[in-house]
Amino acid sequence: MKENIYSYDDLLEMLDHFLSEERKFDWDVFYSDRDRGVPFFKNYPDENLAEYVETRKITPGKVLELGCGPGRNAIYLAEKGFSVDAVDQSEEGLNWGKERALEQNVTVNFMQQNIYGLDIEQGSYDLVYDSGCFHHIPPHRRMDYIDLVTRALKPGGHFALTCFVEGGSLGGSDISDWEVYRGKSMRGGLGFTNEKLTNIFRDFEVVELRKMKDQSPEEGLFGTSELLAGLFKK
Repeated sequence: MKENIYSYDDLLEMLDHFLSEERKFDWDVFYSDRDRGVPFFKNYPDENLAEYVETRKITPGKVLELGCGPGRNAIYLAEKGFSVDAVDQSEEGLNWGKERALEQNVTVNFMQQNIYGLDIEQGSYDLVYDSGCFHHIPPHRRMDYIDLVTRALKPGGHFALTCFVEGGSLGGSDISDWEVYRGKSMRGGLGFTNEKLTNIFRDFEVVELRKMKDQSPEEGLFGTSELLAGLFKK
């Protein structure tokens, strides 16, 4: 491996290499055991997303979901009349999502790709949704992530996400961005506060920012107060 930096991409590659813990995690293995007791493996949409739709904070249009996994939110949106492009790197997760979509007779355009390699036409989407991807984005990739969301959205379009609460029981390390590189680890995922998210997405209008609402399985929704839910407008 070359160890000289001649470009911005070379710098990103070096910093990616330092975070070996995150690079080694195998999402295909994670999704291969479908019977493991992972709450978000159930085919339920996020409670905040359902609330946005039911209260018409967002209305049917074209959606890009980042890190869709087995497609529970993408399928919900397709059922509600949205046109959905759903992206993930895991072939195992996407295959599961395709099976679910077929069973429920809905159409979702599942795409296996790194989100940074997406070829997106400027202003293509009414909504960009991210459930649990952002807290795995290392700080040095955050600017590219924001550029992707900004480029994807139409003027007036919405961006929504769920992410770890800082210091939460499910994850959400409370370390600084610098400490990520001192320790060469994000400790399983970074945690956020309302203030941090507001600062990171300061070029967007905050529509709503709160903890998710805890949900029981019989409610048919996924929700836990260990995650933050944010809705922003371009």
